[in-house]
Amino acid sequence: MTKRIIVGISGASGAILGIRTLEALRAAGLETHLVVSKSALLTISSETDYTAAQVRDLADVTYKSENIGAAIASGSFRTLGMIVIPCSIRSLSEIAYGNTTTLLTRAADVVLKERRKLVLVVRETPLHLGHLKTMERAAEIGAVIAPFMPAFYTRPQTIDDIVNHTVGRVLDQFDIDTGAIKRWGEQVPAIGES
Repeated sequence: MTKRIIVGISGASGAILGIRTLEALRAAGLETHLVVSKSALLTISSETDYTAAQVRDLADVTYKSENIGAAIASGSFRTLGMIVIPCSIRSLSEIAYGNTTTLLTRAADVVLKERRKLVLVVRETPLHLGHLKTMERAAEIGAVIAPFMPAFYTRPQTIDDIVNHTVGRVLDQFDIDTGAIKRWGEQVPAIGES
C-alpha cells in the first residue's frame, strides 16, 4: 500500500506549520493529501510569502474544502492518518463533536472512526474551559492533542528552528523521522549529563 497521509490546514494562526509539514512529508517520500480551509487561505497569504497555489503544489493531491465527495471523505480510502496543523478551535470543535461541515473536519472524523491516527496541532491561546473540555472530548474519541508549544531545550536560534522542531515532533507520532529535531538525551544532553 502506498503510504499516504492527510494534511489539513485550518484557519488558525501558524500556517507555516502546515506548509513545513508538507515539505517534510515530501522529503520523507510519503504521498500527501491536502485540504485547506477557506480561512487558512487568508492566513497563508497574510503570514507567509507562499501563495495558495505554491502550498497546493507541495501536496500530491489537493481537495477543495467543500468537496465532501473526495476520496479522503471515505474510510475505504486507506491512509496512515491525518494531521490538522494548525488546528483552529472551530475545527477542533467540529471534530470533537462530529458536527462536520467541511471536508477537513469530515476527513478527520473518518480517520477517527477507522481508528487511524489523528493529530490536532491546536494553535490558540489563552484557552477557556470550553476549549479545554473540547480538547478532552477529542482526546477521548482518539485524537492526539499536540498544541503548538515550542521546546526551548534545543536552544532555538530562529523561528524556523522552532517550526522544524514542532513539525518533527508531530511526525514522530507517525514514526516519521525528519532528522530535523534535536532529541533530549541524544543530541541535547539531559540534565546531569555532559
